[in-house]
Amino acid sequence: MAREYSLPNGRIKDKMEEECGVFGIYDPSGRYSVANLTYLGLHALQHRGQESAGICVNNHGEFNLHKGMGLVTNVFDEEKLSSLDEGEMAIGHVRYSTTGASKVVNAQPLLVKSIKGELALAHNGNLVNSGELRANLEYHGSIFHSTLDTEVIAHLVARSFKDDIIEAFTQSLQQIKGAFSIVAMTKNSLIATRDPNGFRPLSLGRLGESYVVASETCAFDIIGAEHFRDIKPGEVVVINKEGIESFRYYEERPYNFCIFEFIYFARPDSIIGDQSVYLARKEMGKQLAREMKIEADLIVPVPSSGVPAALGFSEESGIPYDYGILRNRYVGRTFIQPAQDIRDLKVRIKLNPLKEIIEGKRVILIDDSIVRGTTSKQIIKRIRAAGAKEVHMAITSPPVTHPCYYGLDTSRRQELIAAEKSVAEISEYIGADSLTYLSQEGLLNSIKANGYGFCTACFSGDYPVEVDKVKKEG
Repeated sequence: MAREYSLPNGRIKDKMEEECGVFGIYDPSGRYSVANLTYLGLHALQHRGQESAGICVNNHGEFNLHKGMGLVTNVFDEEKLSSLDEGEMAIGHVRYSTTGASKVVNAQPLLVKSIKGELALAHNGNLVNSGELRANLEYHGSIFHSTLDTEVIAHLVARSFKDDIIEAFTQSLQQIKGAFSIVAMTKNSLIATRDPNGFRPLSLGRLGESYVVASETCAFDIIGAEHFRDIKPGEVVVINKEGIESFRYYEERPYNFCIFEFIYFARPDSIIGDQSVYLARKEMGKQLAREMKIEADLIVPVPSSGVPAALGFSEESGIPYDYGILRNRYVGRTFIQPAQDIRDLKVRIKLNPLKEIIEGKRVILIDDSIVRGTTSKQIIKRIRAAGAKEVHMAITSPPVTHPCYYGLDTSRRQELIAAEKSVAEISEYIGADSLTYLSQEGLLNSIKANGYGFCTACFSGDYPVEVDKVKKEG
C-alpha cells in the first residue's frame, strides 16, 4: 500500500529527493571573496538540499568553517559571511538527508584533522558499502561522530599508509563503492572527483584565472563563471598554485549517470554533457505526446517541474497549454496546520487549481514521476473539484518500481506504488481517467547528452554496483 510520508518541514515526501549539492572555488589572486561566491553558488544549488548548509574557507592553510540547519539564507547572513576569513579557496555544501539523521552534526562540509594535515570534505551521493567499511573501521578503533558516509571517507584517509594527504585521499577512493561526487580542500589544494560510474553530476568551470567546481552549471551562471567541462567518472582533479592536474584513480567503466537528474533533479537551466536539461524535458513531453493518443482540450503541468514537458507535449499534439494550477512560491519551510482533518492541506497550501481555466475541460495533467501516488491523488481530486470533465495523467518517466541506493531517498521497495500496483490500478488509486507513462526507450531517445550512459535501476532493478546487506536493509 502506498503511504504518505510527511517531512518535519511540511513537505510531502511523494517525490524522489536528491541528496546534496557541492561547490568549490580556487582563487589564488585574491580578486574574489571566495566565501561570498560560495554562498551564491549554494543558493543556486538550493534545490538539491534544504536541510542544512555549510561553507569552509581556507586562508593560506587556516581553515574556517560555518554550517547549520536550514536554507542557505537561514544559515548565513552578512555577519556570518564576513566572519569567514577571506582566503584563496572555499568549499560549500547543501544537504538533503537520504542517509543519516537530519541533525547539525551531519551538516557538511566535514572538517577533520589528522597527522597528514587538515582535510575538508563535501560529498554528494551514497556509498553502498559504507556499513561494511564503518563496521571494520570501528573494529580497528575509529570513533565516529556522525552518521555520514562522508566521515567514512575521512577515516579511510586518516588510516591510509600514504603520508601525502592527496595520495591518501586517492587511496580511500579505491575502497569506497557507490555514488559520490566530492569536493575537498587540503592545506594547499582544491580537489574534485567522481565515482567510476559517474552516477552524480560534477562540473568544472573558470572565473577569470580562477577555477570553480559545482554539482550543476547553474551555480556557474550566478557568479559569472564559464562552464569548462564535466569532471569525468573515475577522475581526480587537483587545483593549486602549480595549476590544474588531472588523473584517473580507477579504470574506465561504462557511464551510469542518474537519469533522474534529467527527469527531475537538475535545474532546467543547467547543462549536462552538453545537453540542456530544459530542452531534454521538453523533448520528453514531445515523445510522450507521440506515445499517448488521447483526445483532450487542455494541457496542464504540475508546477514547476512539469512545465517544460507540458510545453513540448502541447507543441507536438497541438492541444492548447495553460497554467491550470498555480503554485504558491512563498510557502515557507514550516507552517501551522490549523485543522488536522484537512488531510490534503500540504498540497492545498502549495498548489491551487484555476477553476476558470479548467472547468468543463478534458485535461491532460503532465508530471515527471509518480513515486508514492499520494500527491497525484490529491491534485487530481482538486482538479475535478474545479470542474474538469476528464483528467488524464501523463508521466515523463517509466514506472518507478525499484528503490535507489545511489543517493535518492527511495530505499524501500514497499514505498513505491508501481512496485505493488499495475498501471491500471495506479490510475484507479489516483482517480485519473487514464494514466500513461513515457516508455524507457522514449525517455532515453529524448536525452542527447554527449557520451553519457544512464543508470535506470529504479525502472528495471538492474543495479550497476552491488549493494551491501547493511545498506540494502536500511
